[in-house]
Amino acid sequence: MTRAHAHPAPPAVGTQGTTLAHTQPSDLHHHVVTGLDEAARAWLDQALDEAAARPGTNGPISAWELRLAEAGRRCGPEYADAVRVLILHAARADLDAVSRVYVQGTAAERRAVLYALPHLVPGPEALPLIEDALRTNDTRLLAAAVGPYAARHLPAHAWRHAVLKCLFTGVPVAEVSELDRRARADSELARMLHDYAEERTAAGRPVPEDLRRVQTLTGPTPTPPADPGTRGLDGKES
Repeated sequence: MTRAHAHPAPPAVGTQGTTLAHTQPSDLHHHVVTGLDEAARAWLDQALDEAAARPGTNGPISAWELRLAEAGRRCGPEYADAVRVLILHAARADLDAVSRVYVQGTAAERRAVLYALPHLVPGPEALPLIEDALRTNDTRLLAAAVGPYAARHLPAHAWRHAVLKCLFTGVPVAEVSELDRRARADSELARMLHDYAEERTAAGRPVPEDLRRVQTLTGPTPTPPADPGTRGLDGKES
């Protein structure tokens, strides 16, 4: 049986979960190689070199796509997602390539695509992949789907429903990128949250603390205090 070539110590920050979508590939590579043993590093170097030498799509399936499937076995489950993101980046995978990997890949490969999107697709063209992930009940896939790419491109209506989906499925809203910015003073999201809270209360179920947190964010933006320098000699604001 092939042994996973990774140290047992926890991986460095930025090598797992939704932090992958926020970590620059150069920093991610540094974190990964410091945690892998010699055999795994050699495999990763070869995989990245192959992907860089023959990027994009080559034939029915590219060599770098095969490497995606090997990542867990070669580098261990702690680093597999990060390694897949690095390979996708080295291959300069375009929209067609990431879409094919997503459609044909395993859940782990789909997660890697979602994590890599902010680094690979500058525009909203990959939103169908995000929308597909948001229709699932796979919480790890959902968490990956509400990362920075969704924050940047998902329309308001779909984004609100993504937040509700996180609440329905127990995905922490901390995983939602730019939650504070997008939820701020959003009266429609506030209404949806209120309705959901009432439904849970009527059913005798507790209201999640995360829901209360988002409700707070949707409140109106407070009016900044008046600048004391604008007051007149009589003490009244001018």
